[in-house]
Amino acid sequence: MSKVRIGIIGCGGIANNKHFPALKSQADKCEIVAFCDTQEERAKKACEEFGSEDSKYYTDYKELLKDKSIDVVHVCTPNVSHSPITVAAFEAGKHVLCEKPMAHNPEAAEKMMDAWKKSGKKFTIGYQNRFRKEVQALHGACEKDELGEIYFAKAHAVRRKAVPTWGVFPDKSQQGGGPLIDIGTHALDITLWMMNNYKPVSVTGSVFNKLGNLEGAEEGNMFGPWDTKTYEVEDSAFGYIKMEDGATIFLEASWALNVLESKEAATTLCGTKAGAHINAGMSYTTNELIFNKAHNGMLVEEKNSTEGAIAFFEGASSAPEVLEAKQWLEAVIEDKEPLVKPEQAFVVTKILDAIYKSAESGKEIIFDK
Repeated sequence: MSKVRIGIIGCGGIANNKHFPALKSQADKCEIVAFCDTQEERAKKACEEFGSEDSKYYTDYKELLKDKSIDVVHVCTPNVSHSPITVAAFEAGKHVLCEKPMAHNPEAAEKMMDAWKKSGKKFTIGYQNRFRKEVQALHGACEKDELGEIYFAKAHAVRRKAVPTWGVFPDKSQQGGGPLIDIGTHALDITLWMMNNYKPVSVTGSVFNKLGNLEGAEEGNMFGPWDTKTYEVEDSAFGYIKMEDGATIFLEASWALNVLESKEAATTLCGTKAGAHINAGMSYTTNELIFNKAHNGMLVEEKNSTEGAIAFFEGASSAPEVLEAKQWLEAVIEDKEPLVKPEQAFVVTKILDAIYKSAESGKEIIFDK
């Protein structure tokens, strides 16, 4: 296989802002031949803008999957529909990239895992933040054991006030949750990947809806005021996660929280040899990677340098979504493993679900061994 034929299911914001431009940059490796959305005008518009003369558009994903010439499907729909669409795509013999999170609960994710294992096809989840330069650099340091044993970490996904006011984000029936499942999933994925630790034993969670339905709380929201009467999901959530080897992770996620510092898709790692911080989000003009350790009898910090610009030269594109698309297409074409493995994404979903369940029950959630 030298060029991949792709079908996109879901032509909303994530498809238009991430998948379509990224795949267009990889025109030597792929072409988008089919577009599907429940809103026909969106599918048609995407087809005209990003497809070829032979591309087709659909309102029913089952019709798209009947096209045997399609090699790969990207699932870019609301969270609750990830599982049935992905399962159907595997049954139709397609490779699948599903947007994050894998699913809205572990039961739905397990169906995806079962279908994938039966299919013999490639499967990955859209955690594009792994492809950021500073994330890759920190992961490289972790692989070289420069931090030693990482026994405590924080996964940061905190916005001060940036509730998404478009699409179905505040709709629990479509999304399964709010900031925890939306942006907390990225922070947790990065943190687990750095630690190379995917064996949780228990989770304690707190989930709050203090601001979502509070009249006046929508004032100052970055994306304009949200509708406090129709807001159905949490506005913040926190989890305390213990791993089999005793390591502990604290996860924080919010769309709205009265706090000064906003960190998103960020992590703090504490190891026996050194520590590291990735600072990213609305409080930072550029993403930071900072190592802290002892050196020559002193406590020191090492920070990544700001990149300078070269006049009249923009350089090669290295946006995370472009690197994600390139790596995924190469995995399909060259029969290699994708960077984001389904087994890893499945653990993320299990932990997020446990935080919701712990908050609802008021009890610690213990995982079966």
